[in-house]
Amino acid sequence: MPADATPAPRSRWRRGGRIVAIIVLVLLLALASSIGWISRPARLSGLVLDQVGTSLGLQITASGTSEYRLRGTPMLTVRGLDVRQPGSATSLLTAERAYLALPWATLWAGGEDLTVRRIELDAPQLDLTALQDWLETRPEGGPLRIPTLTDGLQISRGRVSRDGWSLDRLGLATDHVSATQPLAARVTGRLLMSTTTATFDYQLALTRPAIGAGAAIAGITNVHSGQSRMPLALNLSGVLRDDADGMGLDRARLGAHARWFSAPAAAAPTVALALGMAGRVRYRDGGLVVAPLAAAIRGRDNIPEQVDATGFLVFGDAFALHLSGEVAEWPVQWPELPAPLSESNSPFPFRVDYAGPSDLSDPVHLQLSRDETRFDGRFQLPKLIDWVTQLADGTPLPPLTGSLTTPRIEIAGATLTGVQLEMDDGDSERDEGLGEPEPHHGSGPSR
Repeated sequence: MPADATPAPRSRWRRGGRIVAIIVLVLLLALASSIGWISRPARLSGLVLDQVGTSLGLQITASGTSEYRLRGTPMLTVRGLDVRQPGSATSLLTAERAYLALPWATLWAGGEDLTVRRIELDAPQLDLTALQDWLETRPEGGPLRIPTLTDGLQISRGRVSRDGWSLDRLGLATDHVSATQPLAARVTGRLLMSTTTATFDYQLALTRPAIGAGAAIAGITNVHSGQSRMPLALNLSGVLRDDADGMGLDRARLGAHARWFSAPAAAAPTVALALGMAGRVRYRDGGLVVAPLAAAIRGRDNIPEQVDATGFLVFGDAFALHLSGEVAEWPVQWPELPAPLSESNSPFPFRVDYAGPSDLSDPVHLQLSRDETRFDGRFQLPKLIDWVTQLADGTPLPPLTGSLTTPRIEIAGATLTGVQLEMDDGDSERDEGLGEPEPHHGSGPSR
């Protein structure tokens, strides 16, 4: 080539080919990097959990091995799941295994799309205090975003616990979840509370899974305490609420049919009754409060046929109950009252107060009256139930401790006036410290 010759310019194709080659090389490197990244399940699981956590304001991690499938609908299984508020030392939720199947659109939507095909949780444990703390961080007036689960949700071997009680063997199964559609699910488990165990199998229905929706539960509960057992068939309904005073139900209605068997092998129920309750239910800081509360009992055989009352109920580390109302009539199976009480058609106004262990083993305070006759005292529920169930062969005097006053009473043809009787069920050791009996006062018989 001559020295003064000028090199011919490269063609546009050659310049473009170099650019294309660079772009192809970059894409190949990116693809190779992506293959290496996607081939590590821990990284893929981290992406998914980060996306879900970002949408809910939570930190979601997994400490165990992970599995995934990318063909078709991506599937991810993580073990050692841990869910908590960012920076919190307490886990809101843990689980041995979590399974998620979710579309690619959800995976890359950055939390904007919460459509999931299916979720499964094995042995999850829920901390109610941490849950309440997280719910309080949600934006004021901002509804909780509910994922759409096109193929449903399954929970097995779950557990929720608080001081004094726990729920275990929890199971939940539903075929579909959507924020705008009704939800139907089956819920099973066991409640452990002091010496009492209650297994349950319920059908749950919501008009939609959101605050303000209508809720209903129907099913069977079997309660075991000591040697006794009590199966119940119940229906509960209300409106879901989450207010400053806690989560719960407004306009709650409970109906239950109960049978109580005094021994495990008993063939016939000792007590049978129907119970109705209505009120406002709230759960907060480990305590359940039903206030105001209205209750109605319709019994048969040894149980009063009609009892109506109002009051409140508090269940947490201990149990508190207040009821005031009326017993319409004295049960005919109970010992007959002396005159003039037996001749009156008046109801029996009463007041019941209890504060103690959840198995109602402490004394219950009772005020009962009819016309001008008054009783003020206490009883132990297990002993009173035993007395009711053994009326045919037992003593006619109920196991009560307290004071009975009446202006007049007729016994064995004699009339006593200005009577005050002191009653003692004989369990003075348990009643110690609850108050000494009043001295006996009363007049002799008059004819």
